[in-house]
Amino acid sequence: MPCRMAKDEQSTKGTDTAWGGRFSEALDAVALRYSASVDVDKRLAPQDVRGSIAHVRMLAARGIVGEDEAEAIASGLEAIAGEIAAGDFAWDAAKEDVHMNVESALTERVGAVGGKLHTARSRNDQVATDMRLWTREACHATAERVDRFLAVLAVRAAGTVDVLMPGYTHLQRAQPVRLAHHLLAWSEMLDRDRGRLLDAANRLNESPLGCAALASTTFPLDRDRTASALGFARPMRNSLDAVADRDFLVEAVAALANCAVHLSRIAEELVLWSSQEFGFVTMSDAFTTGSSIMPQKKNPDMAELARGKTGRVVGDLVNLLVMLKGLPLAYNRDMQEDKAPVFDAFDTVDDTLDVLTGAIATATFHPARMKAALREGFLDATELADWLASKGVPFREAHHVVGRLVGRAVAEGKVLSELSLETLRAEHEAFDESVYGALDMETAVERRDLPGGPARRRVEAAIAELRGRLEGRELDVDALAGEAGAEARP
Repeated sequence: MPCRMAKDEQSTKGTDTAWGGRFSEALDAVALRYSASVDVDKRLAPQDVRGSIAHVRMLAARGIVGEDEAEAIASGLEAIAGEIAAGDFAWDAAKEDVHMNVESALTERVGAVGGKLHTARSRNDQVATDMRLWTREACHATAERVDRFLAVLAVRAAGTVDVLMPGYTHLQRAQPVRLAHHLLAWSEMLDRDRGRLLDAANRLNESPLGCAALASTTFPLDRDRTASALGFARPMRNSLDAVADRDFLVEAVAALANCAVHLSRIAEELVLWSSQEFGFVTMSDAFTTGSSIMPQKKNPDMAELARGKTGRVVGDLVNLLVMLKGLPLAYNRDMQEDKAPVFDAFDTVDDTLDVLTGAIATATFHPARMKAALREGFLDATELADWLASKGVPFREAHHVVGRLVGRAVAEGKVLSELSLETLRAEHEAFDESVYGALDMETAVERRDLPGGPARRRVEAAIAELRGRLEGRELDVDALAGEAGAEARP
């Protein structure tokens, strides 16, 4: 990872040119601009400083640098970190990246001793360490956002246990379910996404520091010490692998892409449900917008953007995979391009989680409209077939019988419960008066009293279990949901 001055810059001796001793000509200005990454990777500054402090203190502990030198370097780095956090640090694109910007500022601050920081370290293991630290933190931060979303879903589900709605397949009304059951389906999807992110964080929690450029170093480093100081579970086992792969980023962004797809599906249902054709929900003004020409419009733009931004996250994943697919071991400069897609994927999913959490927390569901939708579409047809099957009729035969009855009801402009017993018995003699009880929607839902089903006691148990999971993570469900504006209401 060369760092050389551009042709149109005055060359001076020091950290900026130390890496260019092999070269007699300065880097072309266009090449410098093309290769500079500081505008992107300066985001790694906190992790870079932490890694550097752990490294130099380990060097002192091993007698590679003096204790006073290490403390001067560490103090200088801490001061630089403070400037960066305050927004007072002057980033210089001519220094290429975050690492050289920090190290150059360190040397200016503490003198030539700052140059000892890079002893027994390459920017290859340095950046790999920074990215692992950053991504580990980002995975946990996104998981916390998912928890907030789950808290909102738990509270909204508790307020909608009594609300029946059509469940759909092929976007056709299929069978009745509880709205709470549907909200809990969203929670299961997102909880798995949370788990995938934390799995990725756990798997990446190994330290590349000390692997240097690719073949480790001749200095007697204590890699266990730096790994422990940075919260890693262990040092990475192979120096080539440590600097050469970014599969940990692929795994994290794959989890984000999966999450983004789930969020897109949730957003799509909000778009559909808030249309006049469905009328199941009204989105709050805080998460909708109007039209520049049609004054009556209230558009679910935030949900639509959630769908659209999913493409960015999937693209970020593809970006990483394609960047890596043809690289020989070990480090290649192509890998500089890993940061932008990772940062973008986390930013996009984090923002989408926040927006949809607020949108669902403040939405108003319309139970009457959902109940009215149960009347059309013959959602009780399966109940009729199951009723026949319970009387000993083979299900395939029952399926055909009910199919003929649906056809007859369509022709007569009726629903199944409006067909006379005589009409039912004309299709199969097993029918009797008790069949009409099975055609009640509430009864139909309550009969599905299996684990994972929509019967009241199963849904209430699922809500309690979700709350228990969240409380097991030491979260205050009601407080989290309250921050988002959620109430236990339809």
